[in-house]
Amino acid sequence: MNSFTGMFLLIQFLIGSVKIMAQPDTITYKITVEEKMVKIGEQEIMGMTINGSIPGPTLRFKVGDYAVIYVQNNMDVETSIHWHGILLPNFFDGVPYLTTPPVEPGTTFKYEFPITHSGTYWYHSHTALQEQRGIYGSIAIESEEENLEYDRDLVIVFGDWTYEKPKNILRTLKRGLEWYNIKKGTVAPLAEVISRGALGAQLNFWRQRMEGADISDVYYPHFIANGQVEAEYPDFAAGEKIRLRIINAAASTQFWLTFGGGPPLLVAADGPLVEPVRREKTFIAVAETYDFIVEIPDDGKLEVRATAQDGTGQTSVFLGSGNTLHAPDDLPRPDLIQMMKEMAAMDMKMGAPAAKFNPGEEKPHEMMEKYGMDMEHDDHSQMEDQEQMPHHQQAPDADDNRHDQHQNPVEMEDGKEENKHARHEMEMENEPADNKEQQMPAEGMDANQQMTHGQMFAEFNYDYLKAPEKTAFENKKPVREILLNLTGNMNRYIWSFNGVPLSEGDNIRIKKGEIVRITLNNLTMMHHPMHLHGHFFRVINENGEYSPLKHTVNVAPMQKVTLEFDANEYGDWFFHCHILYHMDAGMARVFSYGTPRDERLEEYPAKILTNTSNHFFSWGTADVASHMAGLNLVTSNIRNQFMLSAEFGWNTIFEGELTYGRYLTDFISVFAGANIENERTGSFEETEVTAIAGLRYLMPFLFHAGIHIDHKLRPQFEIEKEILVFRRLAVFGGFEYQADFGLSDTGSSDENQNEENGYNHEITWSAGMEYFLSKNFSIMAGYDNRFGAGGGLSFRF
Repeated sequence: MNSFTGMFLLIQFLIGSVKIMAQPDTITYKITVEEKMVKIGEQEIMGMTINGSIPGPTLRFKVGDYAVIYVQNNMDVETSIHWHGILLPNFFDGVPYLTTPPVEPGTTFKYEFPITHSGTYWYHSHTALQEQRGIYGSIAIESEEENLEYDRDLVIVFGDWTYEKPKNILRTLKRGLEWYNIKKGTVAPLAEVISRGALGAQLNFWRQRMEGADISDVYYPHFIANGQVEAEYPDFAAGEKIRLRIINAAASTQFWLTFGGGPPLLVAADGPLVEPVRREKTFIAVAETYDFIVEIPDDGKLEVRATAQDGTGQTSVFLGSGNTLHAPDDLPRPDLIQMMKEMAAMDMKMGAPAAKFNPGEEKPHEMMEKYGMDMEHDDHSQMEDQEQMPHHQQAPDADDNRHDQHQNPVEMEDGKEENKHARHEMEMENEPADNKEQQMPAEGMDANQQMTHGQMFAEFNYDYLKAPEKTAFENKKPVREILLNLTGNMNRYIWSFNGVPLSEGDNIRIKKGEIVRITLNNLTMMHHPMHLHGHFFRVINENGEYSPLKHTVNVAPMQKVTLEFDANEYGDWFFHCHILYHMDAGMARVFSYGTPRDERLEEYPAKILTNTSNHFFSWGTADVASHMAGLNLVTSNIRNQFMLSAEFGWNTIFEGELTYGRYLTDFISVFAGANIENERTGSFEETEVTAIAGLRYLMPFLFHAGIHIDHKLRPQFEIEKEILVFRRLAVFGGFEYQADFGLSDTGSSDENQNEENGYNHEITWSAGMEYFLSKNFSIMAGYDNRFGAGGGLSFRF
C-alpha cells in the first residue's frame, strides 16, 4: 500500500512496537467511575462521573508511548470504556461482550495499548445509555511530526444534558409521544402547516406514514461545554495562538461551531491533520472531533459557540479577558415546514421499513431503488469526471469484483448491478461544486426554492476536508462493495440497516487484505453520524486521492456517503450510528474478519450486546373524566407486544381487552387475546368473555386500523387517528363497527337487530381533544356514544 494512511500507520505501529518491548515511556492513568450528585444548570441530579467530574479528565500521550489505563467501577452496575478513534488491539476496544469483558461493579479492569497515531480523540462508556449520564472524557496525543504553530492547546468537550433518566427518554421515544418536539417548539401543527400553504406537503408525509420533517429526537434543557453551561478561560493572553481540540460528546445533538474574531483555521478532523482551511461555521456531528487554531485578540476575549442543529439552544466557551468578541448570530433556526414542502416537491419516498418481514433476506439494492429521492432530474451524470478518476477511486467493473462469492446478504448480490450503483454514487460524490449549483430546481418548487435534492443538504458534506498526503489505495487489492441503507421508524422508534435492526442482523463478513468500500444511503429524515471501531476510513469527496481520513462520518437525510478502508485488522468491530438512542434502538452492525474469538470472552456472549435493541419497554395511559375512566398498558419490543385496555363508564358500561401481538413488519401485526364486556347497561351480573384474533395496521395517512373476529364469528373493524392542530392541542377520533351475522347460537338483544335475517351490528364512536400540559399530564374533553360527553385528566406513565 503506497497511501499516506498505510505508510503513516505502519511507521507509527513499528515505533510503538519497539517501545512495547522496552516500554520506556509507559503512561499510566487510573480513572474511577462512580455515581455522584452533580449540578449542571439550575438543579442537582445523580450523574455518572469519571474521577468525580463530567467530563472526565483529559488523557495525554505522545506517539510512541504505551498506555496503561486502570478503570475502577465504583457503581452498582457494570460499565465499560471505549477509546473512540484509537487504533488498538481488538480485545481492548471496550465494547462489552463483543471485544472486551464488562467492568463489573466493584472491580478494576486494565486496558493497555501502544499509542501509534496523533490527534484529538475521546473515550466513553459503551454500556447501556451511560454516556448520556456523563461517562466520557478526552484524549490528546501529540507528535513531533505535526508541525503546527500554536502556543498552547485547550480541549473543549461539548455535550447535551438532561434531568431525565436516559432509559425514560428512550421509552418516551418508543411510545411515539410528540412531547419533546412540543417542548422544543419544533413540532409543525396542522394550523401552522395550513397557514403556510403546506397542506399538500403534509398530506404527502402522512401518506408515507411520516408526521413531518424532523431533525432531532430529544429535548435538552442544557447544552454544555466542559461540563458547564458556559465556560470561561481568562488566562489566555492577547496574541497567543491556541489549538482548540473540540469534541462533540453529546448523546444525540449535532452542533454548528461558530467563532468570534473571524474564521478560525481548521487543521485536523477526527485526529489526522488536514490541509488548513478557514471556516466561518463548521457542522460537528456527534462523536466527531475538529482541531482549530485561533489567536486571542488584543482587545478582548473570544467566544467559541456551539449551537444545536435544531436551533433549540447553545453553549459557549470564552477565551481571554476584556470585551467579548461574540460569535455571529446569523444561524437561522431550521424551518421544518419549508423543508417539508421542499422534500415533498422532490418526490422523496420515505417509507423504507425499519423491521422487514423477512430480516434474513436483505435486498439493499432493491430498497435503494424503491425508496429515497427521485434521481431522474439529476441524471446529468458527470461521466467525463468518472473516466478521469484514478482506478482506485472508480467503482470496479464486473470483472474486477474479486471478493468472496459466499457473502453476507448485505454485500454485493450482482456484480454488474453493484458496478452501476457504485459508479452512479461516485459520479454524484465527485460532481464539481459549480455544476451542483447550476442544477435545475425540482418540478413544483417556486423561485424561492431553487434547489435540488443534491443541494438541499449541500452544507452537510466534507468537501472542505483535504488530506495533506494521498490517501488512495493501490488498485492491486480486491474491493468488497457493501451497501447499507440507513432505515428507521419514528412511530415505533426502531433504527436499522437495510430494514434489519442489530438484534436480527448477521455480522458483515470482510477479509484481511481487501479494500472495503461502503455506500451509506440514508433513507430517513435524521442525520446519522456513523462510527467504525478500530479503523480509519477514507470519506470520498471532491478531493479524490486526497480524500480525508476519519473514523466518524455524518450522513445527512436522504443523502449518500462513500467510505473505504483497508481491511488490515482481525476480530470483530462495532459499526453504529453514534446518536445514542439510534444505536440502542438497532442502528448497528458488527464487521467481522471471521477470526477466532478471544478466549478471554468465553463467559461473555456477544448476544448480550446484539440483543440490546430488542429489550422490552413498558408504558401506559390512564384517563379520569366526568363521564368515564380508561386505562391502556403496553409492553413491547421489536416484534412482540402485549396490550391491556379497559374502559369504564359511570353509566356502568364496561369493556376490557387483553392481547398479544406479533409485528410482521413495521406497520402490520397479528394478535390474539380476549375481550370482556357487560351485556346489559347498568348491570355487571351478565358479562361476556370472547376470544379474539385479528390484524392491526398503520395505514397511510397515519390511521391506526384493525380488524378482528371473535369465537362467535363476529367480525369487527376499528380505525382511529389523532392530529396535532395547535402546538399543544390535539384532536382525536375513533370508530368501531361490529357485525353479527347470526352464525353462532347465541341470540342478541341489540337494538340494531334485524329480525328478518338475524343480522345485527354495534357501532361505537368517539371524538375529542387533548391539551398537553406536560410530558405526563393532559387535559382532555370528548364525547363517546356509549358514555356521553365529559372532560377530565389524562396521565401518562
